[in-house]
Amino acid sequence: MSARDFDLVLFGATGFTGGLTADYLARHAPAGTRWALAGRSEAKLGAVRDRLAALDPALAQLPLLVADVTDAAALAGIASRTRVLITTVGPYLTHGEPLVQACADAGTDYVDLTGEPEFVDLMYLRHHARAVETGARLVHACGFDSIPHDLGAWYAVQQLGPDSPIRLRGVVRASGQPSGGTVHSALTAMSRGRQMREALSRRREKEPRPVGRRSRAVAGKPHRDAVLGYWLLPLPTIDPFIVARSGASLADYGPDFRYSHYAGIKTLPYVVGGVAGVGAIAVAAQVPFLKGLLLDRIKQGEGPSQERRDASWFRVDFVGESGGRQVHTRVSGGDPGYTETAKMLAESALCLAFDDNPTSSGQVTTAVAMAANLTARLQAAGMLFEVL
Repeated sequence: MSARDFDLVLFGATGFTGGLTADYLARHAPAGTRWALAGRSEAKLGAVRDRLAALDPALAQLPLLVADVTDAAALAGIASRTRVLITTVGPYLTHGEPLVQACADAGTDYVDLTGEPEFVDLMYLRHHARAVETGARLVHACGFDSIPHDLGAWYAVQQLGPDSPIRLRGVVRASGQPSGGTVHSALTAMSRGRQMREALSRRREKEPRPVGRRSRAVAGKPHRDAVLGYWLLPLPTIDPFIVARSGASLADYGPDFRYSHYAGIKTLPYVVGGVAGVGAIAVAAQVPFLKGLLLDRIKQGEGPSQERRDASWFRVDFVGESGGRQVHTRVSGGDPGYTETAKMLAESALCLAFDDNPTSSGQVTTAVAMAANLTARLQAAGMLFEVL
């Protein structure tokens, strides 16, 4: 791996979130980091490089790698030249697999921003075994889906200890605009409920279970939380599945780990409105005409102004119970959909490239691949992990 040309290659830097990730790397990658931009348009990549050179003149010579995500041979060539490949090109169910396959075959570490459960399960079924053979670490969901939840759960578990069953709930509150890519991915997932369930079922049949332990994502019900003072609305996202997979892989999560995932809402009318809103979007996702209208109105590759991002925030509270003890921890930061997501993705790639992480391979979660090191990196970068 040390003989490869690059430490990092970023696919998708011409998009909005990809551009923010490139900006972050330009400002924060260690001196001497060998990295490159990849995509299908050399002209657009050149424009990104020109912008980065204004931040650091040394980046005027940043290599540009031209390839389309449908060109398997070109992707294989790029994957073989880098230690870590980052991709922000979604929806991943449509565009993601060729890059996953190229990395699994080349023994190259891979990170993305997907929040699409079907995609993650299919990639496990198709490429996990090959990645184990080559030593590649395939780490999905390295943005707001699902780092604050996965590492936040891991952080809470460290306060409890591994000796007794653990019941943990994560409660999300946020202010900010979701990215266009996130909306497109969510609508795609909502329109494919049957396929998503089939992929999950096939994965459960194939994936080994922990011996002598259990780890589960438990769907909760709307209720008022006596500890936090919020109404809790169950969130049907990828996050609880990611957390449960970390729990299944790590003995720190105790003999019987259960995780539930919610949105925290201050007043009951907003709970009713939230349920109605999510239901309406889910129904629209099943109707091609309505789905098309929604996708046309929310463009990928675009995002809010710097001022709006600066005013946005997120907070995830965790309440855990084990052996008669209760802990309350919190992960918090700035704009979840863009600024913090770009930070989390870039720091995940830098962590894989440069830190002394636990040995792992195949499709793994952030907690399994790099929990302590990535948590420390994010804390140093301004995200808060607190015991309250």
